[in-house]
Amino acid sequence: MRTSLSLALAATAVAAVAMSGASASAAPDAVTAKPGSLRWGPCPQQAAAQSADAPRLECATLDVPLDYRAPDGRQIEIAVSRLASKDPAKRRGVLLTNPGGPGVSGLTYPALLAGAGLPKEVLDSYDVIGFDPRGVGRSTPVTCDLTPEQQARGNFPPYAHTAADVTKEAPHARAIAEQCATSRTAWMLPHTTTANTARDMDRIRAALGERKTSYFGTSYGTYLGAVYTTLFPERSDRIVLDSNLGPGGYDLAGFRLLGRGMEDRFPDFAAYAAAHPEYGLGSTPKQVTAKFFELVKRLDAKPVGGIDGTVFRGVTFENLYVEGYMPKLAGEWQALDKGKPLPPPAPLPENFSASHFYVTCGDSRWPGKVRDYQRNAAIDRAKYPMLGGTTGSIKACAFWPDTRVEPPVRIGDRGPSNVLMVQNERDPGTPLVGAMKLRRAFGDRATMVTADQGGHGVYPFSRNTCANNTVTAFLTDGQRPTEDLACAAEPKK
Repeated sequence: MRTSLSLALAATAVAAVAMSGASASAAPDAVTAKPGSLRWGPCPQQAAAQSADAPRLECATLDVPLDYRAPDGRQIEIAVSRLASKDPAKRRGVLLTNPGGPGVSGLTYPALLAGAGLPKEVLDSYDVIGFDPRGVGRSTPVTCDLTPEQQARGNFPPYAHTAADVTKEAPHARAIAEQCATSRTAWMLPHTTTANTARDMDRIRAALGERKTSYFGTSYGTYLGAVYTTLFPERSDRIVLDSNLGPGGYDLAGFRLLGRGMEDRFPDFAAYAAAHPEYGLGSTPKQVTAKFFELVKRLDAKPVGGIDGTVFRGVTFENLYVEGYMPKLAGEWQALDKGKPLPPPAPLPENFSASHFYVTCGDSRWPGKVRDYQRNAAIDRAKYPMLGGTTGSIKACAFWPDTRVEPPVRIGDRGPSNVLMVQNERDPGTPLVGAMKLRRAFGDRATMVTADQGGHGVYPFSRNTCANNTVTAFLTDGQRPTEDLACAAEPKK
């Protein structure tokens, strides 16, 4: 069985880089760390090995409150990294970063961005800061004691063809929720949220001795950035959100939108496959689309090397994230069409999946009745037949403990006009329709740049120079379009 879809998605998003309202509460959120309290040293070996730029990457740890309502109580550790500016004369501050997830380590992200082509003027302007969010990687990691089988099916349930399929999946979802709630790190469960990660970011800012911080976040990192600049508008400098979730983050609505995202993006692949007859997938986009459903039906009846219809949908979806993956995806379709198995993917750590559950299920409340998911799956299966039976079905969040420390942060228009959103029109992981909802929530705080292209992630590695140059100008000179900007498609090189 291949890796679960959500794990693969986050890993694919990071690989793409390598390849190419609530207001702040006066008491806990006003607490700051002592400037200069970070002691920089060599990064962990596995972090240093991931990029040629990594020798410049420095690492440190910072203690932060587990519960910001009790700032002097139990502390947890946050791992932080820094890619320092080489030009003190041009340095204007710090740029905190997050590559997405939730569940993805961000410790090496500054080096990955530099290796992917983050412009020199941006690298000169900032110390680029990465960190593992609370519960992830080297930041007091959480666990759900998941088995490999649970990881393979946990975050994205099997495609529900009928209401009975949803009922069949419910015990698996319940078991995961109960394991998370009884694990040895369950004491972190109520406090591993996006809001608290945003508060950790402000502790990092203070420990760096900075009055304000700029920010660059991708995918789930857009929601984290939106929450940060909502909680701390007066400490937000230049905020760039790339490939945007809706204002609720990965809540139920955001998760279900992934079905829409696949439908938005798939025509790009269908056109590619039709233009390359050597793959034998069809000579028109319509024929390629028909081949998708033919393979789904065939693999459901007779899986090939552990690839059934559900996993095939996931394989297709994850490869739609990156333009350069289309030849790989077409080759995988060709192999499966001929009954040849695919090579197994590299396993990902259990912490990846566990921390994803902690955050997505802890950030917001999900319906608790099976019939709600039966209805959702039926609706989404009809609207988005490629993936809707999965994204509409039941997952562990349905059975999550009721205890919530605070309600979700409400993203609104209060604060400075300092947010730049950048978005591909055909993004499978964060569809444009969700990004537009976040844009409306921000009101006059934000300006949005859309690029007429597909894939997940725009800056700094996409081929759209209009979008890339706009982000660079904002980060370096503070120049932001006065109104929303549409960047035309650019020819392929």
